[in-house]
Amino acid sequence: MLAIILAIYFISRIIMVGLGHGELARVHKISFTTDIENKDMTMLTGAISMPKNTPFYSIDLDTLTSNLTNVPVVKDAAIRKLPNGTLRVRVSYHQFIAAWTDGENYFPLSDDGTIVRDPSPDRPESALLFRGPVPQTDLTDITNAANDMATDIDYLEWIEERRWNIHTNNGITIKLPENDFQHAIANLITINKNHNLLGRNIYLIDMRDPARILVK
Repeated sequence: MLAIILAIYFISRIIMVGLGHGELARVHKISFTTDIENKDMTMLTGAISMPKNTPFYSIDLDTLTSNLTNVPVVKDAAIRKLPNGTLRVRVSYHQFIAAWTDGENYFPLSDDGTIVRDPSPDRPESALLFRGPVPQTDLTDITNAANDMATDIDYLEWIEERRWNIHTNNGITIKLPENDFQHAIANLITINKNHNLLGRNIYLIDMRDPARILVK
């Protein structure tokens, strides 16, 4: 008899929750988990704000997830409904490593090549700057290498979808090779340190041929 009573009770509760009745069928709490601690959560909470005790059945998870991923700093988001009336939200942020410009405004640039549509009229201080098309790939190799000469760089440019050019603050174009551009940059830094190459009256340094460096 006890087993029958408990079965009836739990079945009734399940039916009530499914029909949107009872406390467990409503949202009591929204729980956030992010991959970066101490981030401002204002934009996230605003993206999925809802009245208190909103019924679970009325929530469209696809719409809420879309709202979250439309927040400029958000890379990915996932939402789950938990039986205790909690919405569990997991968010991963873009990892900003540089900036990109369209010639007028400056946009954060993510490590995966995503240009985040959160423009500013001012160039970020001490940030590497990219112009033109940007490959949708991991940019950490080129940014790590270029950071070693960041004070000399005006901007970087992706050429013919296969290699990089560096444009210096004093108007020199540096053509990097398609492969092993890290070694080319390291070599250039050494040459500049010993011979002040970037301070000379030149406009081109072509490093695409590994056997020689062409200077004009």
